Amino acid sequence: MAGALTMTGLRPDAAESLPSAPLRIAVIGGGPGGLYAAALLKRLGPEREITVWERNAPDDTFGFGVVLSDETLGGIEHADPAVYRAMRAEFVRWDDIDIVHRGRTLTSGGHGFAALGRRRLLEILHERCHSLGVDLRFRTEAPPSAQLAAAYDLVVAADGVHSPTRQAHADHFGPGITSHRCRYIWLAADFAFDAFRFEIAETEHGVMQLHGYPYAADSSTVIIEMREEVWARAGFDALDADASADQCAKIFTDALGGRPLRGNKSSWAAFRTVVNDRWSYGNTVLLGDAAHTAHFSIGSGTKLAVEDALALAACIEEQPDLPAALSAYESERRPVVESTQRAAAASLRWFEELERHLDQPARQFAFNLLTRSRRVTHGNLRLRDPGFTDTVEREFGCPPGTPPMFTPFRLRGLELKNRVVVSPMDMYSAVDGLPGDFHLVHLGARALGGAGLVMTEMVCVSPQGRITPGCAGLYTTEQAGAWRRIADFVHGQSPGTALGIQLGHSGRKGSTRLMWDGMDQPLDTGNWPLAAASPLPYRPGVNQVPHALDRAGLTDIREQFRAATRRAADCGFDLLELHCAHGYLLSGFLSPLTNQRADGYGGSLVNRLRFPLEVFDAVRADWPDDRPMTVRISATDWAEGGTTAEDAVEIARAFAAHGADAIDVSTGQVVPGERPEFGRSYQTPYADRIRNELGIPVVAVGAISSWDDVNSLLLAGRADLCALARPHLYDPHWTLHAAAEQGYAGPGAGWPLPYRAGSRTPPTGRTDAPRPRLSLN
Repeated sequence: MAGALTMTGLRPDAAESLPSAPLRIAVIGGGPGGLYAAALLKRLGPEREITVWERNAPDDTFGFGVVLSDETLGGIEHADPAVYRAMRAEFVRWDDIDIVHRGRTLTSGGHGFAALGRRRLLEILHERCHSLGVDLRFRTEAPPSAQLAAAYDLVVAADGVHSPTRQAHADHFGPGITSHRCRYIWLAADFAFDAFRFEIAETEHGVMQLHGYPYAADSSTVIIEMREEVWARAGFDALDADASADQCAKIFTDALGGRPLRGNKSSWAAFRTVVNDRWSYGNTVLLGDAAHTAHFSIGSGTKLAVEDALALAACIEEQPDLPAALSAYESERRPVVESTQRAAAASLRWFEELERHLDQPARQFAFNLLTRSRRVTHGNLRLRDPGFTDTVEREFGCPPGTPPMFTPFRLRGLELKNRVVVSPMDMYSAVDGLPGDFHLVHLGARALGGAGLVMTEMVCVSPQGRITPGCAGLYTTEQAGAWRRIADFVHGQSPGTALGIQLGHSGRKGSTRLMWDGMDQPLDTGNWPLAAASPLPYRPGVNQVPHALDRAGLTDIREQFRAATRRAADCGFDLLELHCAHGYLLSGFLSPLTNQRADGYGGSLVNRLRFPLEVFDAVRADWPDDRPMTVRISATDWAEGGTTAEDAVEIARAFAAHGADAIDVSTGQVVPGERPEFGRSYQTPYADRIRNELGIPVVAVGAISSWDDVNSLLLAGRADLCALARPHLYDPHWTLHAAAEQGYAGPGAGWPLPYRAGSRTPPTGRTDAPRPRLSLN
């Protein structure tokens, strides 16, 4: 991990030979990042000899305007006031975002943008470099990076997304490059938009979108983007840049007021996300797009490059030698960049799947667009533009003064008082499947904590269906009595809170130790035989090989689910969820990585669905008709050849057709070699897709940690319910505290009578003391 790096990128024979302070510096690439790095390094060390190679002419540039955040500008002002003053004189500033949805313009204010022309930015940086004595060599290809590394103390490779330096040392930098599904082109219009403008064109060829913003008093950047198949159907693949600009101007004539568009060496491209395992090699370091890219829809390319330059210069100044400086640079920047790339990836995917959101109400669509990257949330959008947010809430159905998370939601005959779910969490604390006092306190505390729905852990339908010896079951009369005791407590002490049970079977992931004794490790003694779709161990050579279920075995397990269902109904559970996720038995039938059967239960997705649907139908038949059923699925295996997002839509469609009232959309945990894209709310795009493509309710899960996230997901129409796990371990009263922090005291968050005295946030110390006078008026 970045925080543990000590000698990032150094050859074993090179560390001792690197200078303590680089005096001769080569910069490959004369874009904003390379130029700003050169200027800062020269300003901090006037004795340094710094040379910048740029293969293009001084006034050559690609694209038009550059948007910078106040945070980045503050860093520039602090690091080099001269550059900041020159930029400030050129800024175009505005606050509004206009979103045009089917002819209706929705405006959200308070956002605060600053932009200037890319060419003017380069001129400012050229002037600054010249004034400091940096050697700028235009129209000149840089020597090979290895040659520069031998002749200079430090080589800064700011040579762009197609970086020859990165490619020359690919075996060390470890680049990963992903091309995406949309084509886009950078153009310009000779007038200034008065807001950041997003406009959608629904054409006979498909959906196209315009991103536009001013960068001068008389000029705007215009980016046209569309899915590649739409681009081809519209014939753009056969048009040159000028013809493409003309055609785009006709498509978006209303947005442009009939004005033309122009290019600047413009061409259609597919965005490429660049990542690297390492950012430095010996005395060569990557900067900007050479090291990482982030989609233009969050306006971050130049911003990231400039921030890289700031960090690199600061680390060289602060650290005792070059190895330490390059290590510190990467340690400081990598977490920031990875966070930005996660936000950019969410934004990119949102625009790739734009079409599925178009049928949303106009204002909800606008809110969805504004919060697509998860960096703008319900809370900070309310601060920026409370009037806009109030209107979105009213249209969503929030009663006055009610946050979205505290609006009720109905599934069949069950009305949930709010949209918060305590996610199923295995506790590994049962004895022979019997839930005890721990389960009563655990589930009872979370029911008293205000959530609309509290889910049990996965409750196993047979002794052989347990994951560990500590897993709870519902296959005996004694277990049923224990669960009834818990249900009676929840319904008696927390009226209005629903209690749901999740039924499942461990499949090939069973007969393992308690989580804290070694997750997924087989038991030392007392193992029981495993059953699965196919005889594939979870980890070859570690876990037990399961036997493939035959017809009789399938029937037995289906009947075990039915018997557990009848007991659950008698216990008084309000909702039943069928666990078809995370690599357990039913999930094992769904994934092509774990189902290699050659009979009617394997092969095509239709066949792989057959047994899970048979179980669902049996359970639904025995579950009371007025009580809802949900199904938890893994919407992706995060592994090559596994379940895809497209498969997940079809799986959800099939369960909904058989009577599922909602789909609980999780991901992964199917195969040990998975590579999930962790991050805040990282699983919610899968729920969003299922909800908006199929029009069925979904439960979103996956690193949802704040009530602001919950409100944002609901108001944007990406989920109907939000399930949180670890936050409820940290704070059993998470929902009630969320209500108190938002100043809400309505029916969606009723405090139990014995707790009502604690319904206000307690003071943490005196904050109203008189302040001393520190200046004269």
